[in-house]
Amino acid sequence: MIVLDYRDRRPLYEQVAERLQEMMFNGVLPQDAQLPSVRSLATDLSINPNTIQRAYGELERQGYIYSVKGKGSFVADSSRMRAGKLKEWKGRFTAFVEEGIKIGVTAEDMTGLVEETFCGRMAGLVEETFCGHMTERGDGHD
Repeated sequence: MIVLDYRDRRPLYEQVAERLQEMMFNGVLPQDAQLPSVRSLATDLSINPNTIQRAYGELERQGYIYSVKGKGSFVADSSRMRAGKLKEWKGRFTAFVEEGIKIGVTAEDMTGLVEETFCGRMAGLVEETFCGHMTERGDGHD
């Protein structure tokens, strides 16, 4: 399900494209899955079809989806793109951890923050046991 944030300064097409990428990376939209038609998704989100068309165009340009004339748009093999994004993320995460260390953040603080953020962001999308574990421990900093 795609949820748009109308307070976000980014254009709606960027938000749509980002949400679809997230769904691809999380396996909600597997390789070769057909995306909703432009008109259908625009209706579901109550936005202009041109916005969806622009999001799909951007995703296709970046290699996340492909189109088949007369059939629609489909999820491409995004494993290489995911690997690239993961490498980028690891670099940013490492810098974040190093900055935390400089200001005295402990490993326990970091672990608790990661669990809290992950479980809050992924509510309903991850195994109950992982996020339930954090709840059982209290505030996540035990």
